[in-house]
Amino acid sequence: MTSRFRVVPASYVLLLRDPGRPEPGGDTEVLLQLRRGTGYRDGHWAAAAAGHVELGESAVAAAVREAAEELGVTIEATDLVPLTAMHRTHGNGDPVDERVDFFFTCRRWAGEPRRMEATKSAEIGWFALDALPDPVVPHERAVLEALRTGGPPAVTTHGFDTHGPDTHGPDTHGPGQGTAANLGE
Repeated sequence: MTSRFRVVPASYVLLLRDPGRPEPGGDTEVLLQLRRGTGYRDGHWAAAAAGHVELGESAVAAAVREAAEELGVTIEATDLVPLTAMHRTHGNGDPVDERVDFFFTCRRWAGEPRRMEATKSAEIGWFALDALPDPVVPHERAVLEALRTGGPPAVTTHGFDTHGPDTHGPDTHGPGQGTAANLGE
């Protein structure tokens, strides 16, 4: 009997707004939260709504649920726009550190976003994509920077040695990152 490779799935909702400047996309803001008390990247800014996909739940349903739980807003599944699926690793062989993340953007929701989980979040705030706070969780920063410059490919990777035997091209996104586009897959 062989053990199968497993990944932990999570959904991320990037609430976006354009605060009234004329050029589309040039001033887009994203809602982020400052993590605290979670044990993972506390003190880093991150997507304001994100979390694990639960057993029997789709990635879309998880995104809708997380937005309600973490921000108190209601999102229709049809208002979620798939941005990228990211396969990432910490490279340590621990199954809990093998992930697949589903990133969605959303520009329409009901309710005023507010911090619903005070024990996991120190604050929330709107930030222009070209003026992100520091630090941002590294794999999320990669997605946000790609979004600012035209959007990431449909599938991205993070944390893999893109110069190892499985790759087919240079790492164009920085150390430990690659994309299906630059890996020739």
